[in-house]
Amino acid sequence: MSLDNMLVFVLIFGYFGVSDRFQHRILFFGILGALVFRTIFIALGSVLLQYAWMVIVFGVFLCLTGAKMLVTPERPVDLDRSPILRLLRKCIPITSSGEGHRFFRRVEGKLFATPLLVTLAFIETTDIIFAVDSVPAIFAITREPLIVFTSNVFAILGLRSMYFLLAGAVGRFHLLRYGLALVLIFVGLKMAWLNQIWHGHFPMGISLGIIGAVLAASIGLSLAFPKKMTASPLARG
Repeated sequence: MSLDNMLVFVLIFGYFGVSDRFQHRILFFGILGALVFRTIFIALGSVLLQYAWMVIVFGVFLCLTGAKMLVTPERPVDLDRSPILRLLRKCIPITSSGEGHRFFRRVEGKLFATPLLVTLAFIETTDIIFAVDSVPAIFAITREPLIVFTSNVFAILGLRSMYFLLAGAVGRFHLLRYGLALVLIFVGLKMAWLNQIWHGHFPMGISLGIIGAVLAASIGLSLAFPKKMTASPLARG
């Protein structure tokens, strides 16, 4: 799901008009926060998945999430109406102008949050939302918490480098969300049904082949049938 993460990051950075030289700083702190939240999710998942019925619950949840992604049309995101922004405004005043790489600045003796802090809050919240899907999906492949944790750590640590490598091209993969939706449905079916009929574990090779084929097809079709570009309301600054 790293490509889908990056697409959201591109939208957030573009919306708040964060320049390239400050994106490194935001992603650095975003990764630190992501490691903490992923650790909490994995610890909870390893405990809950000891109960067989929770495996089925997670599987059904992934199927429903994937189905929702398939049928819900893609809409422009209005971050101004986001509950995250409303909550931040209740906690601390926000200034529309930044002060270099700082997350806070003082104006006439009063502390204000800069747009960089607001952007970081959106990045962290986005990662938590993705973790709700991705952590159960990894538990469908292995129940070993150490493997789940280390795979998440390496994925998160590589995300920043991958972002700066592919951020300019990720917007072209407009069909990727449908591929990810199908992957979530497949992984959910594995947890809720397929593992049981395959005597406890669906073959790993077949599973990886299906996931790889779906993602490759969604990326290939995106390139073969490019999306018509329209002016986006998210482009500011």
